[in-house]
Amino acid sequence: MIYLKLIWAYFKIGLFGFGGGYAMLALIERAIVGPGWITSQMFTDIVAISQMTPGPIGINSATYIGYVAPGVSDPAFAGPLWGLLGSLTCTLVVVVPSFILTLYASHFIQRHKDSAIVKGVFAGLRPVVVGLIASAALLLMNSANFGSTSADVIKSVAICVAAFVMVFFIKWHPILVICLAGIAGYIMF
Repeated sequence: MIYLKLIWAYFKIGLFGFGGGYAMLALIERAIVGPGWITSQMFTDIVAISQMTPGPIGINSATYIGYVAPGVSDPAFAGPLWGLLGSLTCTLVVVVPSFILTLYASHFIQRHKDSAIVKGVFAGLRPVVVGLIASAALLLMNSANFGSTSADVIKSVAICVAAFVMVFFIKWHPILVICLAGIAGYIMF
């Protein structure tokens, strides 16, 4: 039964997840953490791992959640075989609706690219995508990412600001900044 629930959840995410993986995070969190398939802390860890691994964050998180959720929701489904089945299921289900929509949309847009209506729809989708990404940022501003005490929050914000300055202004390579932020976090916490 958990697999059918995962299929339905990731079908909706794949169908309505406009704007990429970060825009999907709020949908994924509501669909996966809400029913109790994984904890909020696990979701935060999944997002962090998905950001560091190659590939789209939505697909990476679907693969990982598909592996973990069956065993968390029902211990009878714990184990690598059930996890592999869940990973394959969630990954395919999140990709297929988007793939089909993209194929159809590319054909449609190619035929109607000069239409004022199509241009208006895309202009209307831009703020929606920005809102979804902002929602994901707010979703990740929790005690699992920033700590539970004010001192932890200050340390976490300092690491974030320093990382932003190093990447945006000093132009250091992001992988180096991720490593340095990890070392700083390990030392500070």
